[in-house]
Amino acid sequence: MTVLIIGGSGFLGTELVRQAVSAGRRPAATFHSRPGSSDGATWHHLDLRDPARLEEVLDTVAPTAVINATSGGADWAVTAEGGIRLAQAAAERGIRLVHVSSDAIFSGTGRDWYDESCLPDPLTPYGAAKATAETAVRLLCPHAAVARTSLIIGNGRSEHEQLVHALAAGTRQGALYTDGIRCPVHVEDLAAALWEITGSEASEAASVFHLAGPDALSRYELGELIARRDGFDPARLPSARRSDTGLHGGLDVRLDNRATQQKLRTRLRGAREFLSESSPEQT
Repeated sequence: MTVLIIGGSGFLGTELVRQAVSAGRRPAATFHSRPGSSDGATWHHLDLRDPARLEEVLDTVAPTAVINATSGGADWAVTAEGGIRLAQAAAERGIRLVHVSSDAIFSGTGRDWYDESCLPDPLTPYGAAKATAETAVRLLCPHAAVARTSLIIGNGRSEHEQLVHALAAGTRQGALYTDGIRCPVHVEDLAAALWEITGSEASEAASVFHLAGPDALSRYELGELIARRDGFDPARLPSARRSDTGLHGGLDVRLDNRATQQKLRTRLRGAREFLSESSPEQT
């Protein structure tokens, strides 16, 4: 199987590439600004806003499967239109598509947990772009897999972990919200699950997967766990209520991963488990 990783130089993409190379594969991966550091992958420049370049990359790689792990944020041309363009190309070429989506497609109102059957009701431009892309993927590619995920945590390298370090050290202004609830997932678990979905019959059994951890935590609670693991004083972390700021977006968005977990061998650990381990710098 030849796999093309869209967004291979990003945080999730880097881990997807690492796991593939460790397993003896040589994946193809794309980058926008600069290629990733892995010499075990073949790198291709790609801007999803450029249809001709997308066709050129697909012709060059001739992949059996594509994992779309790109992060275009709220840029509609990248996240929404780029996702649709990729789905169209995959459908035309008979390529298996695994599309990484987000819990931002949900409003966080009217229910406690969101399972795989729940329909999008986004509140933010980013959530709307993600919802548009995953809807197009499901309509254009009936056998594609849509993998919704939540806050992605690593071994000290994720954006949220770096924010916690800076806040605890007093080198950055800001606060962690006590009323913004998510279900964090470790990047290693997420990447392993995506590889399992890409290379197995799991993607034929269900079109939507919830690749999030089982622990529902506020960003402040998550910050406390990160600070303790990495040797910072949690008491130094400033807190605030997002509901007091007037910012748009879902407050309490919990992805129910139970149906997905029953289909996968990869175990999606909760944040309380994977953050109880020592950080790489401490071991």
